[in-house]
Amino acid sequence: MKKLAIIGASGRMGAELLTLAAENQFAVATGVGRKQVDGITMVDDVSKLNASDVDVVIDFSLPELTDDVIAWCVANKKPLVSGVTGISLEQKKRFSDAGQTIAALWAPNMSLGIAVLARMLNELRNLKGFEFQIEELHHKRKKDKPSGTALFLQEKLEAAIGEEAPEPLAIRGGGIFGIHRVWAMGEEETITLEHNAINRRVFARGALKAARWLMSQKPGLYTLNDTLTA
Repeated sequence: MKKLAIIGASGRMGAELLTLAAENQFAVATGVGRKQVDGITMVDDVSKLNASDVDVVIDFSLPELTDDVIAWCVANKKPLVSGVTGISLEQKKRFSDAGQTIAALWAPNMSLGIAVLARMLNELRNLKGFEFQIEELHHKRKKDKPSGTALFLQEKLEAAIGEEAPEPLAIRGGGIFGIHRVWAMGEEETITLEHNAINRRVFARGALKAARWLMSQKPGLYTLNDTLTA
């Protein structure tokens, strides 16, 4: 089995990755987190990771750790899959720079369904005289607003229709894992594209699939879309 390091291993997404790792041919030997996780070696700082225990890194932590995670992966030439949301433009550039040395993949949403939805937005270019709006709903604990996924879909939508669209509508409440809707509104008809994440496990599955795929790739910056045919 390949050796996986999880950044954010003591969080909710870390728990999902740990549950699914073995069935995806990964052994989790080490992780970074705020508290101990049974069965793996935990450290409280990325710099303390032992490179010999790592074949690939999955990061579901916070933007505050992103720079250190990228730097460690580049220094140790380890592939990196990051699902961290709310990163800055400067950090996105650091991912691009890292792609000169390692295989790196960043996605604001690790659901394969969102990757397919983003592809579908290209068809909206054929709608003339329509208004467009993205709407997203998440649990009340989600900090970034609009979500990284909504901003990602906004970018794809505007590229497809060739014009700016209104800022995504962001709703926070309850325990919603993630609902994203794209509205295309004409005078006589309306199209709604919707993705509903039923649980967090869908994001873990996507990240693990991306990690398996990424380990066989040359250095570069990749997206989840690149993995769809893997």
